[in-house]
Amino acid sequence: MSDSSDASAPAKVRKGDGRRERGNRTGFTTGTCSAAAARAATLGLLLGEVPASVVCRLANGSEATFAVHESRIEGEGEARIAHAVIVKDAGDDPDATHGAHMTAAVRLLPHRVGEIVLKGGFGVGLVTKDGLGLEVGGPAINPVPQRNIRDNVRAVADEMLAVDGLEVTISVPGGDEMAKKTLNARLGILGGISILGTTGIVRPYSTAAFRASVVQAVDVAAKQGQTSVVFTTGGRTEKFAMRQLPDLDESCFVQMGDFVKAAFQSAVKRDFPKVYVGAMVGKLTKMCQGLAVTHAWKAEIDRDLLAESAREVGAPADLVEEIRAAETARFAAERLAGLGLTVAFHRALASKAIRSLKACYPGPYHLTILVCDFEGQFICRLEEDEAY
Repeated sequence: MSDSSDASAPAKVRKGDGRRERGNRTGFTTGTCSAAAARAATLGLLLGEVPASVVCRLANGSEATFAVHESRIEGEGEARIAHAVIVKDAGDDPDATHGAHMTAAVRLLPHRVGEIVLKGGFGVGLVTKDGLGLEVGGPAINPVPQRNIRDNVRAVADEMLAVDGLEVTISVPGGDEMAKKTLNARLGILGGISILGTTGIVRPYSTAAFRASVVQAVDVAAKQGQTSVVFTTGGRTEKFAMRQLPDLDESCFVQMGDFVKAAFQSAVKRDFPKVYVGAMVGKLTKMCQGLAVTHAWKAEIDRDLLAESAREVGAPADLVEEIRAAETARFAAERLAGLGLTVAFHRALASKAIRSLKACYPGPYHLTILVCDFEGQFICRLEEDEAY
């Protein structure tokens, strides 16, 4: 998630406006596409030919039909391996794995009655850290997709499984490059993508998926024994925070985006002694407002709060009223910078943000706010005990 909204959106934007413009076509998760590929390959092993399309049962219980993009069967007798490829369609979601060739290879495991062994091949990440709910050293295939893949295989291979077992290997050509566009490496998932999905459906700009990734990142930091977690609103603020806190391990840094509540509740649950927040003026103001989600769709900026903060640091009355009437937090920041009040103004906001966050998410942790400008340059740092 980017920091482009840190300056706060214009007041004329209303909840849902942007969502309609962006498109609402749903797609399918990597987990669903893997399950469909596994089912198609299993049918190929049974029938001697992989079907041109396959019906897949999704994790949410619904069904969908998928075209099989590529297939082949190699080997003879018990050594046969059936391959099937489903191309992932993420709908209107800007997904790094859109277009991925989710590939399943299925082979017989003679005399291993009822077993379905699930493996990760090339392009599927390897789990190297605790905290993901997955076995270290195993493939990054989340529990729901694992279950969904096995259920789809079992649905077409019950008779075979009464005698033998099956090995299913999921691979993703190019998955190693796709993974570079994600935060997988920070979570300890190396060499490829994660096979994800809780319902099987990808909804455009899925807030649930991003929120879940925030919680997962906090869990990983906790499992690594970290005592600090640093929440930032996007890539720019994260780079800024990393420069300010060079001694902290990369796993401490979590891009919470707009999901303040999910981030702080996770940190409190995991008993982190120290919590840092890196933000710009727009999101900082939203935190002062006590918003659980800071996106412009959820609530507009509180211009009275901005105006009052400007008044507190000595802004002239006419400018205070201009700020009260302006559409963005950035307007206030830029006008006050011209008066040499940048640090004072942002410290005032940081103080309000600390008091608001501690009230909304009480706990024994020590909170520090780090504030940068729109170029990611340091403005101020405020400790919790300075805010009261």
